[in-house]
Amino acid sequence: MKISLAPISYCWSKPNVEAFYQHVALSDIDTVYLGETVCSRRREVKFNDYLELANMLKSHGKHVVLSTMALIEAQSELNELKRAIDNGDFSIEANDMAAVHYAHQAKVPFVCGPTINNYNRTSLDLLHRKGMYRFVMPCELSQQWLSNVINYGGKPAFEIEVLGHGYMPLALSARCFTAKHYRLPKDKCQTICQRHSKGLLAQTQESQPLLRLNGIQTQSAAQVNLINQIPQMLDMGIDYWRISPNKLADITLGSDLAHALEQVKTDTLNKEALFTKQFNDNKSVSAASHHCNGYWLGLPGMDYVLESNPPRL
Repeated sequence: MKISLAPISYCWSKPNVEAFYQHVALSDIDTVYLGETVCSRRREVKFNDYLELANMLKSHGKHVVLSTMALIEAQSELNELKRAIDNGDFSIEANDMAAVHYAHQAKVPFVCGPTINNYNRTSLDLLHRKGMYRFVMPCELSQQWLSNVINYGGKPAFEIEVLGHGYMPLALSARCFTAKHYRLPKDKCQTICQRHSKGLLAQTQESQPLLRLNGIQTQSAAQVNLINQIPQMLDMGIDYWRISPNKLADITLGSDLAHALEQVKTDTLNKEALFTKQFNDNKSVSAASHHCNGYWLGLPGMDYVLESNPPRL
C-alpha cells in the first residue's frame, strides 16, 4: 500500500498552494493529485500553474495525476477539461463521466475519482476496459462492499484507492452555498469561499457540527479517519490510502504513514505494531478533534468507533 494526496478542495491563495506543494515535494508521499475539482470561478491557480507544480513534483520523484472538475456546467469548463486530458505527460483523475469519455477517446489512462458513482464490479470492469487503471472508492461505501467487489470474479485488474483521512466529499450542487450564505449571486460571488480555508461549518439547531459547505460542494463536518483500519486494508490488498488535505500537518501524517508502511513491507515493523502505534496516537487526536469512520464499518457515516475489532454488519 502507498500513500496518496488528494487535490486541495478549497480556494487557497496561489502563494499558499505553491508553499504547500513545496512541502509535499520533500515528503515521503508517493502520489499527488493536482487541480481544481470544485469550482471554475476559483482562478487563483490556473492550469499552467498546476502544470508547473506537476513538473516540480515529478522532478522530486512523485507520481502526479491531474484531477478534473467534478461538475461540468459550461462549454468553457468542457474546453478546460479537454486541455487537461491533452496535457501530453500526466494521466488524469476523471471526476465525472465527460472526463471518462474524452480520456477514452484520447487513449489517456485515467483514475476514476470518488465523485463518480460506481456501485458494482461489472461497471468497474467496463471502465477498466475503457482505460481506467485505478478506482477511488466513493466514501459512503463500506469495507464489506469493497471486499465483495475484490472477491467477485478474482482480483481486479485495476488498482484500488480508499479515502483514509480528511473531510469527505458528499455532494455537489449547481448552486453555491457559500455565496448564498453571504447573500451574493453565484455569478458575482467575489470568490467569497477564500475566507474559509476548510469550508464553512454548518451546525444543527443544537449546535452540533453537521456539514462543511465549500462553495458548490458539501463535505462532512468530521474528518474520516481510517488509520486503525490500515492492517485490515493491507490484508485486503488495497493499493493506495488517500489523504484529503486541509492543513500542512496532513503532509506530515502522510509522510509518517508512508515510512511506517515501508517498515511493514521490509518486515522491520509488523502490522500489529503499526496498528498499535497509530491506535494509541489516534486516541489523543480523536479527543482533540471530530473524526468519523462509520461508512467504512457499515454504520452511519458520522459515527466514530474507536475499537480494535469494530462491529460489522
